[in-house]
Amino acid sequence: MAEPVLGLTVLDHVEARLAPDALVFSSGERAAIDAYFAARKAANPALWNGRVLLLVGHRFEGRRLVAHFGEADYAALLWLLGGERAHPRLRAGFAMGALRGADGGFVMIRMAAWTANAGRIYFAAGTPDLSDITPDGTVDLEGSVLREIAEETGLAAHELTLAPGWTALHDARRVALLREVRAGEEAGALAERIRRFGAGERRPEFDEVRVVRGPQDLAEGMSPLIRRYLAQAWHESK
Repeated sequence: MAEPVLGLTVLDHVEARLAPDALVFSSGERAAIDAYFAARKAANPALWNGRVLLLVGHRFEGRRLVAHFGEADYAALLWLLGGERAHPRLRAGFAMGALRGADGGFVMIRMAAWTANAGRIYFAAGTPDLSDITPDGTVDLEGSVLREIAEETGLAAHELTLAPGWTALHDARRVALLREVRAGEEAGALAERIRRFGAGERRPEFDEVRVVRGPQDLAEGMSPLIRRYLAQAWHESK
């Protein structure tokens, strides 16, 4: 049976919290996760397997999302996204910062060959991890966005402004939460800064920086999720 098509929901608010109960996989699921990761690791020995947060439950309430996360390993995340079939309950849930220059151009990066998403063209993003959990159990997705942008591009939080609201792109395997992040510089200048940052890194997470201004700039490596978000953003900009 085909999986559901990618949905888009515009949100005013996201409430993300750590689930009260620990996430536990069945023995069969754990065996499948380990086998899947072993195959991916054999193909790409640079793959990392640390602790991350997976989406264990969520609901949309109009323009509000209530999300609960549970702790797992990165191997489980890869299995959720790439396994034979979608999980009946769990999803990958992550936040992504749609970096946009003062002239309206988006700035995106192509993931380096050593990463799990080699060749994909994305905005800076990452699965939330234990460092994103606040003392009261909230999962700080805004902080996750700004941290990932800083780590992947070198742009500091004080240089950027988060636009209000989120855009949720969701299907049977994932809930991606995109937040426009505005910079004071034009897109071309931002791209050059990011290239210089990457050149100074021992092992940068990207191998190319692209400025995307309209449909003519869409390229192989951009997922349906990214294409859907960009189409919505350009429609709203008209």
